[in-house]
Amino acid sequence: MNILVIGDIIGRPGRKAVADLLPKLKRKHKLDLVIANGENAAGGMGITPRIVEELYSSGIDVITSGNHVWKYKEIYGTLDKDPYFLRPANYPPKVPGKGSCIFSTEKGGKVRVLNLSGRVFLAELDCPFRKADEEIEKISRETKVIIVDMHAEITSEKMAMGWYLDGRVSAVVGTHTHIPTADERILPKGTAYITDIGMVGSLDSVIGVKKELALKRFLFQIPIRFEVEKENIYLQGVVISIDSKTGRAKKIERIQERW
Repeated sequence: MNILVIGDIIGRPGRKAVADLLPKLKRKHKLDLVIANGENAAGGMGITPRIVEELYSSGIDVITSGNHVWKYKEIYGTLDKDPYFLRPANYPPKVPGKGSCIFSTEKGGKVRVLNLSGRVFLAELDCPFRKADEEIEKISRETKVIIVDMHAEITSEKMAMGWYLDGRVSAVVGTHTHIPTADERILPKGTAYITDIGMVGSLDSVIGVKKELALKRFLFQIPIRFEVEKENIYLQGVVISIDSKTGRAKKIERIQERW
């Protein structure tokens, strides 16, 4: 089973890049499932119901998110109703949405996708490690193929989650910081891991934002309205090959495709 996980999609340029590049990637890697983080797909922060449908139309199967998913209140109903649109599982009870889903591929395989959020420099949510234990206890009976989007700010928290879940899930991939790391590997017990898979955005930017605006924010420390950079767009992510019978990862490959 081959699964593509795409980094944070940044605004309209990121959405267009996904729509244009994904058909070729599906053919090249013989993909069974496409997962993407969509929390920044609306103007660089947040997501709307219309954009959720646009991402599905582009060929994405499951959409994960993180702390920016709450920007537009109209998304709350979509989170409650849409079976394949996730928010981190470790938000408190009664928060709109759900933190995991099960996706059935065209070949009949089942994949569980679990979305978690870190807590360092982010909201003080429920413990993602204990929430992972709780979720995996429930879902491991349904399928051995489990993909975890660990949406976190710092590398150590993501790495700790990778080691914590080694052998219990198929992959732990980091999102949120938009910069791809070069540490993709298969951990000793068979879990594919990478600290951050990057973004679908401009390499001539500051994590997808026009660099001049980001520099003003750093230099002057006053509120600046950010705008998404539209030039030199790349799609970044990883393709993971998994043994569907055992749930163990066989290969993880970092990808970067120019739009």
